[in-house]
Amino acid sequence: MKATAGADPRDLRDVYGAFPSGVVGLCAVVDGVPVGMAASSFVAVSLDPPLVAVCVQHTSTTWPRLRERPVVGVSVLGESHDLAARRLAAKTGDRFEGLTVATTDGGALLIDGASAWLECTVDREVPAGDHMIVLLRIEAFELERTIAPLVFHSSGFRRLSA
Repeated sequence: MKATAGADPRDLRDVYGAFPSGVVGLCAVVDGVPVGMAASSFVAVSLDPPLVAVCVQHTSTTWPRLRERPVVGVSVLGESHDLAARRLAAKTGDRFEGLTVATTDGGALLIDGASAWLECTVDREVPAGDHMIVLLRIEAFELERTIAPLVFHSSGFRRLSA
């Protein structure tokens, strides 16, 4: 398939989907209630200072609620989290149904069964087309080496095989 950048956005989405990525849950407690969203546009940025980035649509109604929190939990979703990823991405319903979570002292919400957890503060946001690139500074982290990450590829969730 050969198309120009001005082609149907669904075709461009398919091209983006050719690149497999991990899936993270961005979560925090807001006014005593768990708030979260899923993102597959997550990337490591820097070791010094420790930064990661995630891209969030300008139309997101969840990110504005999370951005003002002192800390945000980033859970690298594990291979058994395909349903959790769908719930966290849903526009309606209980996004945390069936999930076991832990709250840090700062209010970051972390999902049990993840491959890794990061407790982050918002460093800055950079406008980028119809998205915002959010740079997050890592304040604390933990790794669970025995849990493989969930992979998003071609609009579906996949598991890595050995």
